[in-house]
Amino acid sequence: MDSLTQIALGSAVGYAVMGKQMGKRAALHGAILGTIPDLDVFINYGGDVQNFTYHRGFSHSFIVHALVAPLFAWLLLRLEKMVPAKLTADDIVLPHKKQSLLRCTWMVFLVLATHALIDGFTVYGTQFLWPITEYPFAISTLFIIDPLYTLPLLVLLVMFFIPKINPATLFKTCSAALIISTVYLAWSVVAKWHIEQLNNAAFAQANISSDLVISTSAPMTTLLWRTVVMQEDHYYEVFTSVFDRAEDVSITRYETDPSLLASIQDKWEVQRLIWFTKGAYSVRQEEKRIILSDLRMGMEGAYVFTFEVGQISQNGQISTSDFAQVSRRPDISDLPKVFQRIIDPSIRISP
Repeated sequence: MDSLTQIALGSAVGYAVMGKQMGKRAALHGAILGTIPDLDVFINYGGDVQNFTYHRGFSHSFIVHALVAPLFAWLLLRLEKMVPAKLTADDIVLPHKKQSLLRCTWMVFLVLATHALIDGFTVYGTQFLWPITEYPFAISTLFIIDPLYTLPLLVLLVMFFIPKINPATLFKTCSAALIISTVYLAWSVVAKWHIEQLNNAAFAQANISSDLVISTSAPMTTLLWRTVVMQEDHYYEVFTSVFDRAEDVSITRYETDPSLLASIQDKWEVQRLIWFTKGAYSVRQEEKRIILSDLRMGMEGAYVFTFEVGQISQNGQISTSDFAQVSRRPDISDLPKVFQRIIDPSIRISP
């Protein structure tokens, strides 16, 4: 999820666990801790493919969170002892001796773990169990930016900046924000199930079958969903609204040519991309370049994670390139079409 959501979620979890012991400082600690797992984006793992596939690895592992939580908690309590008593955030804060290491450890773990967990609701893939397995788990029910999930947490975040606000009001708002955002997560799972039932009916009508079908919510909404259906030499991009009937589902076919990888398919970077995309990738020739795109993120013509994996020589031989990422960012001006498609099946999003 986006950084603002992680900050807001971290502050809410931090305050919920340690608010009575630290006051508003618990929200501040939670907000800071909530950004820590994503600091792995500043690590250069040696190349674009490595940076893409190692992100959300060790820093998003529940195992690592459990190991580092006691250390972070100890450091936080040491920091708390340096705060003068007159700076106590509100009257409900207890003396420092009541700020137990166990409770603070629990707060740190929950903030880090909920960061990883909410990331797991997106389609990217999160390595919850690193180093036992690098498998990128993905529930695929949220887009990386979803205002309806973030809004209640953001309201709470703003309230933390209100001077002398009643602590009881903050705790009630904190509870409400976490409950509402969690209910929204549950709704996203229900919506995904509903969309998959609609898609199954639409695929049956269109005589489409596949063992590899990946669905995820469209940008900034859970009312419209995008699905990729893979075949050997082609794939389908599918848009489905929660208000659609089976005959309203938008299905567009596109070609892919995986045979272009034949001479380079044993390269680690190629195998890594195939594994990380879980098979939802396209291969195309663009002039003298072989381009591999992750079909799970973005839309046709604008896939966020696209890599140049090969070069074609003058004699027609294909060799590996530097595996650099190719910029294919979606055009934000197309975003209104997403919201129009929710209620109007005639709207076309894909080219």
